Amino acid sequence: MPVFIGSLFGKNSVIRGIASYLGWMSDRQNDLSAALDSVTDPETGRGLVAAGRAQAPRLAEGIATVILDVTGIAAERRELIDIDIKRALKAVDGVEDVRVAMTSQKVKRRIIAVGSGKGGVGKSTLAANLAVALARRGMKTGLIDADIYGPSLPRLMDAEGRRPQANADKKLIPVATSYGVPLLSMGQLVEPGQAIAWRGPMAGNAMGQLVDADWGEIDTLVVDLPPGTGDVQLTMVQKYKPAGAVIVSTPQDLALIDARRAINLFEQSEVPIVGLVENMAGYRCPECGAVSDPFGEGGAEAAAKELGIDFLGRIPLEIAIRIASDDGVPPAASGEAGADAFNAIAGKLADWLNR
Repeated sequence: MPVFIGSLFGKNSVIRGIASYLGWMSDRQNDLSAALDSVTDPETGRGLVAAGRAQAPRLAEGIATVILDVTGIAAERRELIDIDIKRALKAVDGVEDVRVAMTSQKVKRRIIAVGSGKGGVGKSTLAANLAVALARRGMKTGLIDADIYGPSLPRLMDAEGRRPQANADKKLIPVATSYGVPLLSMGQLVEPGQAIAWRGPMAGNAMGQLVDADWGEIDTLVVDLPPGTGDVQLTMVQKYKPAGAVIVSTPQDLALIDARRAINLFEQSEVPIVGLVENMAGYRCPECGAVSDPFGEGGAEAAAKELGIDFLGRIPLEIAIRIASDDGVPPAASGEAGADAFNAIAGKLADWLNR
């Protein structure tokens, strides 16, 4: 490093010394920035500086300091990045040590409520497949089974018998699944077949514990609500304010009447309606290929048009969907048994979230 001493060299020499020193510092700064940018951001594939993860390092007394935003990066990956940064910067002339300060912004979590006016319309199956399809699109997605009295997502997600643990703050830690979607459900907290005989406020509090769990970097929660418009739904819309709601119905008039009630609840609470899904929309005979409509045809699409909301699509009545779901294999993950229908609806939901 250039050194200048005013008492020995006079005014002009001091000026030249300052200029030389500043030039040296500028070169080192460029070298440091380039070295830091040689480390790849796992989310974008770009260098850490180019991706906006870090600003140019600071160098003082041989110590290079880096402030790194690790929002959205898994803990094990952070350790590897820390090693890569230190290796890259220590190769720069004049760097004796490297200090990396990691910061993380609080994840702003958005909730998509999946609701219906009545039970038995395939709401849980849709919620599971939407969560899986969104995760396969690269979204950090979690899944909540808020159907307190009739939890079915542990079976649908092949997570039966797996109990969530609690962290140091006594918050539940979601259970990992084979499909990249962590899950929390009352079905994981009670014995199989055990009845949950709770009054409404208790059910609402239980749902709150699932939402307020330790979700880590998850930014999108798909919440499978119980059927109807009771205390759990009221707690959800009043306390947690979903970003949007997806309503599920079968084509027949009775189901559509109940679906309208669910839509009305969300609209009164100023929760945007993403759209309406028609489930069990046509049955194709495996023997002759003829299509019949035991529950009617096109009722949900007509209702969506009448109500001025989007129609998101139809899911066929297929025995393969039932078999896959009972086996804990969401069609959106396997690519079979109605996968195209689920993925198409998830695509519309993703577009809605990213608009």
